[in-house]
Amino acid sequence: MPDALSMAHYGLDVRVSHAPLGFGYGGDVIGPLPEIRTLDQIRPSLRDPHCDGPEQVYAIAMDVARQPHLAELQKRMLLFGIVTYAGGRLGDEPVRSQGHIHRISAHSGWSPPELYEVWQGRAIIYMQERVMHDPGRCFAVCAGPGEQVLVPPGWAHATLSADPETPLTFAAWCDREYGFEYQAVRAHQGLAWYPLLQGNHIVWQQNPRYRPGRLQVVTPRRYSEFGLTGQPIYRQFAQSPSRLQFISQPARMAEKWVHFEP
Repeated sequence: MPDALSMAHYGLDVRVSHAPLGFGYGGDVIGPLPEIRTLDQIRPSLRDPHCDGPEQVYAIAMDVARQPHLAELQKRMLLFGIVTYAGGRLGDEPVRSQGHIHRISAHSGWSPPELYEVWQGRAIIYMQERVMHDPGRCFAVCAGPGEQVLVPPGWAHATLSADPETPLTFAAWCDREYGFEYQAVRAHQGLAWYPLLQGNHIVWQQNPRYRPGRLQVVTPRRYSEFGLTGQPIYRQFAQSPSRLQFISQPARMAEKWVHFEP
């Protein structure tokens, strides 16, 4: 992995490679071989399903952890994942995920939230309340390295690279019983707003399959009401495992989700 970049300062010894897309684990870190998402797999959610772009769009590794933390993660139904994107663009769109909703977890009865942290590049985490004709509130949260973004339970969301010149890498805490629902997003041919590249800048176009509405473009915040400190999100777990319990047990914070703003 000659071009691998170390992410150890985020709390675990992981190296990221882009030729080919993938990850390396050092020290006491364990993780799976990455799953590769190809352009053909994500075409149904793109504004232009026939566009050109990198054949391998992104690599994802779920259940990455330091060995001493595994039992605690399993007990708390928490899972740490890492994703890295190819550089470039998908036609006139940025490199991005398909967009999905989290499947309801049997152990909690909730569609779980997700806590993101950007490691490399610049990200926009787009989210909307629901995938119906009226998508509800829509947000685009612009984040750089070290910044964190919380997606609330039940919201549809997608992560896109805001800089075609620098590949995006990010990590996230999610429910160990994770599952993704794509059907509603694909039925609408994507989420309520399409991100488009003009030069190297992101602009937004409404998806005509939804009711016209407003997109709020915001920057990340601390989420102190959830007990988060702003430290790297894996380090926050290592220091206090209970701090991230609300990810797999969102009912504990039920009142905080009602009028949540990212």
